Amino acid sequence: MRENQTLVCRCEEVTLEELLSTIDTFQCSARELKLRTRAGMGVCGGRTCRSSLDLLISQKEGENPPSDSIPLKYQPPIRPITFKNLGDI
Repeated sequence: MRENQTLVCRCEEVTLEELLSTIDTFQCSARELKLRTRAGMGVCGGRTCRSSLDLLISQKEGENPPSDSIPLKYQPPIRPITFKNLGDI
């Protein structure tokens, strides 16, 4: 397997190559990278790949990301549960 074919976001099957290509093409922020590639938008809500996305962007931008950059947030998975399951005794 080539190095750039490594899956960074397992939920959305986004590879390192896709992320690097998107960063180079659009010079995007972490948020824009997430929106363009769907990395971090899967079932886990970015808990497994968010740090990698932030690291890739910070490497491309240098140590100081722009002040207008909107940080990524974690999105917990939402699954409906019944009150019975919530307070089951």
